[in-house]
Amino acid sequence: MNGAAFIASVIATGRLHGIGIGSPIADVDRAFRSRWIDDVDEPNLSLRRDYGLVELYFNGPEWVVVGGSVELHRLATVDGLAEEWQKSEGVEFSEYLAWSEVETALAHLPDAPALTVDHRQSGYVEYRAQDLRVSALVVDSHEERDDWPGHGDVFSVALG
Repeated sequence: MNGAAFIASVIATGRLHGIGIGSPIADVDRAFRSRWIDDVDEPNLSLRRDYGLVELYFNGPEWVVVGGSVELHRLATVDGLAEEWQKSEGVEFSEYLAWSEVETALAHLPDAPALTVDHRQSGYVEYRAQDLRVSALVVDSHEERDDWPGHGDVFSVALG
């Protein structure tokens, strides 16, 4: 699967590899094959699990997903991240992902959600699927790509 189809699927379903808000950590362990780093805040019963490209947030003591993000901006700055994600998760990304590619992929999905557009964030446009609680931040500055996403590139996608 290519990156645009993957991100369109996340936006349309609110799920990453079948994982979404309310998924238990055991399901996450079965769904993702990538290496991860856990950042546990035991007093507050919270956990951030960083897979490099994806971060998932959990609340305990049951350790269920309460949010997540796909940090696409990291593809341009972390050497080997795209290759690692393709090898472990089967999703092929390039350094940058244009929002226009995601829009095209969304148009081919039978149940694509309606997106609201919010221009209030400085330097970004937020496309939000309200009912699914998913949003995509797209770079809206006039900066060109220079080891960082440029105008029209997806910066990140958030769940929750």
